[in-house]
Amino acid sequence: MKIGIRPFRTSDAQEIVRWCSDEEEFYKWSAGILGEYPLTVDRFIESTSGRIDDKKYFPFCAFDDDGIFGFFILRHPEKSLAELRVGFVIVSPEKRGKGYGKKMLQLALKYAFEIYGVEKVGLGVFENNESAIKCYESVGFKKYGKMELYDIKNVKWNCFILNIVAEEYEDKYKKENCL
Repeated sequence: MKIGIRPFRTSDAQEIVRWCSDEEEFYKWSAGILGEYPLTVDRFIESTSGRIDDKKYFPFCAFDDDGIFGFFILRHPEKSLAELRVGFVIVSPEKRGKGYGKKMLQLALKYAFEIYGVEKVGLGVFENNESAIKCYESVGFKKYGKMELYDIKNVKWNCFILNIVAEEYEDKYKKENCL
């Protein structure tokens, strides 16, 4: 499987919104930050492209020979440039469960550590999203012990915080020459 990542383009929004056909799945990857379900193309563009800032917010699409199949953002959670946080991770329904999400995240980590040069990459994942947890742990993320609480449609959802630091990335990928 040969895939790559590239910056998000507003023309990608229609395809990404098509992947959001289930309300619970929508909230699992968006945490309600993109507004209420169903997601619209205009709201997605406004929520992502409107935040693009070459200093702290970077939306990406993953692609293969068939076109885009994934979306994620990297952002600085604070003023420090030493950390990036992955967010809004979604893979097209046709590619789920086939290793595409894992490969996309490996490329995100490669970008974060090798190109951007951060010391740590983190993310949040809801405890009710078992497949995402397995995917994140398979690429090297580890639960950090801190948990955040989100109110999703008047229900409390626990969100694990996962991190991978540069040393762990080096051990897992560079020494194994995986990427």
